Amino acid sequence: MKVFLNKLRALHIIMIGGLLTIVAISCSDEVYNDSDFVAGETFTDSNIRLILIDTLTVSTSTMKFDSLVTSESTRILTGRYIDDVFGTVTTSSYMQFLPDSYTIDSEAVFDSLVMVLGYDQYYYNDTLQKNTIHIKKITENLRPDSDDYFYNTSSITYDEEDLGFYEYNPRPLAGDSITIKLIDDFGSDVFSKLQEKDIVNSDEYRDYFKGIGLLPDETDNGSIIGFSKSSENTYMRLYYSTDTEFELEQEYIDIQIDATTTPIPFFNSITAENPITPLQTLTDSKVNLASSESNNQSYIHSGVGIAMRVQFPSITSLYDIPGSGTILDGTLKIKPVAQSYNDNLKLRDTLAVYVVDQNNDLTETLTSTSYAILNRDNQEFNDIYYEISLSYYLEELYLKDRDLDDALILLPVDYNSTVDRFIMSGNGNGENETILELTYGIYDED
Repeated sequence: MKVFLNKLRALHIIMIGGLLTIVAISCSDEVYNDSDFVAGETFTDSNIRLILIDTLTVSTSTMKFDSLVTSESTRILTGRYIDDVFGTVTTSSYMQFLPDSYTIDSEAVFDSLVMVLGYDQYYYNDTLQKNTIHIKKITENLRPDSDDYFYNTSSITYDEEDLGFYEYNPRPLAGDSITIKLIDDFGSDVFSKLQEKDIVNSDEYRDYFKGIGLLPDETDNGSIIGFSKSSENTYMRLYYSTDTEFELEQEYIDIQIDATTTPIPFFNSITAENPITPLQTLTDSKVNLASSESNNQSYIHSGVGIAMRVQFPSITSLYDIPGSGTILDGTLKIKPVAQSYNDNLKLRDTLAVYVVDQNNDLTETLTSTSYAILNRDNQEFNDIYYEISLSYYLEELYLKDRDLDDALILLPVDYNSTVDRFIMSGNGNGENETILELTYGIYDED
């Protein structure tokens, strides 16, 4: 423990207890955040020494969940691009549809069937490149294999022949939607089944048409685009005409994403193939890839389920400091690796912080108010970092009220609906390494 004490960069402040009480109360909103620390009588009636510590060991690594639930994703994701670190990132989406009506006039004539996909303004990577969508007809019931969920690793069979095909330059912010014409053979068959009363309810329609898949082309290297799941923005529209006394009148039936079936007949498949060699070792959720074995870096990829993992193995060494003490403040600072982000590969302003156990099973969100916040105050000097207030969590570890084998992981809040990626500095990265800054108060010092 001598090495630890010799390495402390400390600021010693001697003050009477009454003054400390004023400081603790006046600064609580800014410094202590959601900490439950209260300066008691024993503490405030003592001479206090505050030590600022930034040399406690922080253990950083990378883990990967076996799978993520994506049947509850908030958006449709489709696209493909090649990443220098994470490999070929591909997303495709599968969903079931139901008509809003099963009645077509016997004199009506089929016109066309189109797929309308409304942008929801999410995108990732280079939208200046061309994207492709193949619309496939699913050939098996869209039901989970074992439980009530589909996952990013789920798969389903479909016909190789396209129901529709579309090449486009994405405009997720400026555009409203894209419209894809489906092949007439399929459209006219749907029309006939409804007009001739071969299908008159949702069960019969599900038996006839099990759903579609939206897949990128295997040669695409552009972007991942988010489309809305709302029935107002995304739907198939069956157009037909009815001969009135004076003219042909065009009508339509909308065929919308099925939101009535349980479990939800929808999911996004999200894969990243052929990543860098260190990431290929993440074959099981219990595997922790130490930053020291991965270029002194840790990795995050939301849709694939790769997360940065952080532990504080030496927190109890604070007991070796003479006297009674408590953690007054604790902030973790994590720097994104320089040049690992740009206008196409953006950094999020916030990341969620979760708690996992020693087996990397997710146990809780750190708190409802604790996030990793991106500090851009010195961005012009390329000095940006995520900071997390951890005083309460660290106090629990220090007092052994929490399992020391617990760890924190970082992921975007909407990790099952995005494909955001981050490369973070781990421990051992010199000036750019992840650091923990503690304010430790000592009282009744021997």
